[in-house]
This record gives sequence, C-alpha cells and structure tokens, in this order.
Amino acid sequence: MVYLTNENIQPEFSRKVRFKTRGFAKGAKAEGLSDVALVGGISEVRDGLIDARLGGNLVKKRIAIGGTGKRGGLRSILVYTGPTGNVFCVYVFAKRETDNISANQLKELKLLAKVLLGWKDKEIDKAIKTGVLEGSRGS
Repeated sequence: MVYLTNENIQPEFSRKVRFKTRGFAKGAKAEGLSDVALVGGISEVRDGLIDARLGGNLVKKRIAIGGTGKRGGLRSILVYTGPTGNVFCVYVFAKRETDNISANQLKELKLLAKVLLGWKDKEIDKAIKTGVLEGSRGS
C-alpha cells in the first residue's frame, strides 16, 4: 500500500496527505512498520502527542512495532507544520540500533524539510510519478 488512508483519522483531516520518502519507505518495510501503525503515529502527532520537536518543522515520534511497545520500537522523523498540513515521513530508525540521529543527520533532514515544504502540488505529483515520494493526493 502506497497511500496512507485517513479512515481512522478525524474527518477534518480527510484531505490532508501523508507522503513517505523513498528512504523512509525502504526503512519502514525493513523494520516491519505497517501503514496502519504509521497512520496511528501521525494521528497522535496531529493530536499534539509529539515526542520531540527538532526544529525546522521536524518532529520525532516513537511508534510501537511487533509488541515491543513504543519504548523499544521505532523512531520516525516527520516534516510537520501543524494539524492541517501535509506530513512528510522522512526518516525511520530502530531504537535498538541507535539512540538518536547525529547532528549531521539532523542538519541534512532540516535541509530536506525545507525543500519538501517548498514544493507546490505539481512538484509533489512529479516526485510521486518518479518514485521520489510515495503517496497520492486526497480529493
């Protein structure tokens, strides 16, 4: 499944779209992160349950997988501007592999966030068609 649906999210967010970068999608698949768990995590972020604000419109969200609970699960880095905006899922890592991202990774992710947030609909659609992003536009 490429598009993350809004079926379990409040109706006012039904037109807001979540996108995954190619790297996030690959990492999520390798770690066994389902779209259902990811949508649940994004819903929590929209409700204000953010684990860390990293600056540059980046937030960190812990997501439970495979019965490990959030503490031992995955960490996701999202480009997030608020409850009514698009969300770009840009990085995911397992707590068991690393405690946190490095200063250099954070700097690179902030640059990526700036680029993604500057894209207009046409650029996002092109990124989807070329495989840079996974997702689709809501109606």
